[in-house]
Amino acid sequence: MSTALVSTLKNNTINNLEDKVMIIQKGNDFLRDELIEAYQPFIKKVTSKVCSQYIDRTMDEFSVGLYAFNEAIDQYQEGQGSRFLSFADMVIRRRVIDYIRKEVRQNRLIYLQPDEEDEEGRVEDSYAEQKAAMDHYEESIQAENRVYEIEEYQKLLKDFSLNFKVLSKHCPKHVDARENAKEIARLLVENREMAEFLLEKKQLPIKDLLSMVSCSRKTIERNRKYIIAVSLIYLGDFKALKSYIQP
Repeated sequence: MSTALVSTLKNNTINNLEDKVMIIQKGNDFLRDELIEAYQPFIKKVTSKVCSQYIDRTMDEFSVGLYAFNEAIDQYQEGQGSRFLSFADMVIRRRVIDYIRKEVRQNRLIYLQPDEEDEEGRVEDSYAEQKAAMDHYEESIQAENRVYEIEEYQKLLKDFSLNFKVLSKHCPKHVDARENAKEIARLLVENREMAEFLLEKKQLPIKDLLSMVSCSRKTIERNRKYIIAVSLIYLGDFKALKSYIQP
């Protein structure tokens, strides 16, 4: 691809990238190839950040990131609450993290099989040290993923004029009320039309919700901010954050 074409693609990112993705999804493979090539520096940057080291095009991690970017092109939907690059960033991170976890598990099988010990038990010590190091590495990856999800979740909340401080004040105090609000959020996200309404209008489709739940309008309105917050966790597919809202 020519330098001019790459430059043109990058310069039009803010206004036209989402449109390009929609065109690609309709079958324009030539534009797909152009977009993937133009955004290889972006893919390398995201992948390197996840791996905490420089990643070049010859490494398996870059191939995983490249595949994930292509996957993001296919899965992106307009009106889902984020720009394409934010969505692609998330998909790349998750796929690379999944790859690293798989590698860690395989390394356990390959390297953590203790051989026969010598009289002083030195092989056993080596086995324990390797296992501890791999456990620590996997924990660090999981921690980084949680931090990333929290940052992305905060950005999404901001679009709805919400933040953690506001949510702490509007979280239902009683367990039953919280569980009821979570159930309302779950029903909302499982209905595509209501989910799209929430993301586009930045408000709850209260009229539609009332036809699906037994609680009153007053109850929904009182817990509105909490229901929105939980809905966004589901819609953003924040796997690490889901553990905080699931029973």
